[in-house]
Amino acid sequence: MRHRKGTKKLGRPYEQRKALYRNLMIALIEHKRITTTHAKAKAVQPVMERLLTVAREDTPHARRMALSKLDSKIAMRQLFTFAPQQFGGRNGGYTRIIKIGPRQGDGAEMAVIELV
Repeated sequence: MRHRKGTKKLGRPYEQRKALYRNLMIALIEHKRITTTHAKAKAVQPVMERLLTVAREDTPHARRMALSKLDSKIAMRQLFTFAPQQFGGRNGGYTRIIKIGPRQGDGAEMAVIELV
């Protein structure tokens, strides 16, 4: 039984899962909207929400925390240019997941995750 298990493993070991989340977050910051599988979107959403909460206040410590999660200075700069003004007065709920149906090749459930 999977009751009360916190993380979604996505069939990957920890290091690969961490890299997958990092790449999805960087793509979401750069493009503001990405298409991925529903499972990946649901797995990366809480991580991205925490990162956006940190980015709401532009301090050196917040920048270091964001850089430790992203490993991309370009994405970190982009995050801190739009996050404080776009999400400053918002108490969570920064991302939205919309299902778009099955993928043509293998039938995987696809979704769009976007910044609100």
